[in-house]
Amino acid sequence: MGRLLAVFAIALALPASALAGGFATVQLSTLPAGTPPGGTWSPELTVLQHGVTPLDGLAPTVRLYDSAGAATEFDAIPTGQPGVYTADVVFPAEGTWRYEVFDGFSQTHTYAPVTITGGTASDSFPVVPVAAGAVAAVLLAAMAFLLVRRRRGGMPPVAEGTS
Repeated sequence: MGRLLAVFAIALALPASALAGGFATVQLSTLPAGTPPGGTWSPELTVLQHGVTPLDGLAPTVRLYDSAGAATEFDAIPTGQPGVYTADVVFPAEGTWRYEVFDGFSQTHTYAPVTITGGTASDSFPVVPVAAGAVAAVLLAAMAFLLVRRRRGGMPPVAEGTS
């Protein structure tokens, strides 16, 4: 009975040991949102074994898939920083593109599809954050002005309990 338990324990341990040490994570410095058709997206890919240790000497690639499933591959090259690579990825046309990164070590990392539209990166990507920031700044300034004015007695108190 003891031998049977030992064999069973070894059999359970084998798959776990086969998988030990064999994965990496990939961190992207930027996402492709805002890249215009024909424009170049140049992310830095940081490849980390177990999400911690930078991995050098790899050959990562970025793959784009069009709506028909045809793939285009872009090789990443070392930047000189440990575990950091860069790729120049060109989205050739408007549309929804799937993209993934093969880390060059153990696996392929997939990301949410991106929609590439006309215009340039400068007029299609940061417009919303800048406009939202401007509106927030104006509202904050108006609230501060009203608060200061009310504390100085420049405004009558708000009536309570009326509808």
